[in-house]
Amino acid sequence: MPDTEARFAERGELATAVLAANRAAGRKIAVAESCTGGMVSVALTDIAGSSDVFSAGFVTYSGHAKQAQLDVSSEILETFGEVSLATAWAMAAGALTNSDADVAVAITGIAGPGGGSAKKPVGLVVFARARRGQDPDDYFTQRIQFESTDRAAIRHAATLFALELLQPDRDELRPSDDVALPAP
Repeated sequence: MPDTEARFAERGELATAVLAANRAAGRKIAVAESCTGGMVSVALTDIAGSSDVFSAGFVTYSGHAKQAQLDVSSEILETFGEVSLATAWAMAAGALTNSDADVAVAITGIAGPGGGSAKKPVGLVVFARARRGQDPDDYFTQRIQFESTDRAAIRHAATLFALELLQPDRDELRPSDDVALPAP
């Protein structure tokens, strides 16, 4: 239980900071989640008063949900798969389109312990970040290979990374290279 409590506290502290920074910037935020299953949304909405900043949370675990709720095209899903830069990009764009948020973050990945492959192993999580009015070619996208096979650790690390992406000081991020990170 101590690990769970420590993770919950860490998410809560970061979510509080994200809300405060976006409130100060006069911005609303949205998230589109797949492998985190709503953990980012929960972290944000656990904070009293979050509704003035948190606009929408989309939990789109299946390809059908990504299409229906976020307007991700079947062509993207069929060509690149649900865990891809293109899908994360489309999820972030869809979260902006379907909300009044100023910034949106999307998360899709393979939390495990099963479901991985040689090309898309357990621990692979793909993120995208989009700002309203930003050139879509400049949306931040990144693949991260979390070095763990522990589902809870991967989902926690992905949640923290997504929360960090919602910070206003991340506005200048652009598409980047793949990285490997531990998932404590």
